[in-house]
Amino acid sequence: MPRPYASGVVAAPADKVWAVVRDYNGLPGWLTAIGHSELVEGADGQVGAVRRLVLADGGDPFDEKLIHLDDADRTLTYAFTGANPFDVARYVSTIRVAPVTDTDQSFVEWWCEYDADVARHAELTQTFADGVYAAGIAGLRKVLSS
Repeated sequence: MPRPYASGVVAAPADKVWAVVRDYNGLPGWLTAIGHSELVEGADGQVGAVRRLVLADGGDPFDEKLIHLDDADRTLTYAFTGANPFDVARYVSTIRVAPVTDTDQSFVEWWCEYDADVARHAELTQTFADGVYAAGIAGLRKVLSS
């Protein structure tokens, strides 16, 4: 099973980075690939909440459900709940923010596991690792440097 992964250092304290990441409906504020987000079930920060996303370049909306939120470990896990623009059968993703204690910065790591046709693994793994996760970490750097 593929496991795309990206990580990076963000020059801001972990609590500050976590506050941005934890805002489940705030993804368009730091991930430029997402054009719109709205909560369609539950409340922000509540396990079971569902956000409906639209990519910045358009396309059909798709839903992601918050399945785990741990403020102490600064970890958030979500899953696609149906049709999605990547056409994967199963997708579960986790983002984690950890302190870099000697510099008061943050180490952010983001990964997923998914099921899709084997012929698409290389393409999807690159899309998730670079186009979503690395781009999102870069977006956090940009937003938190302001």
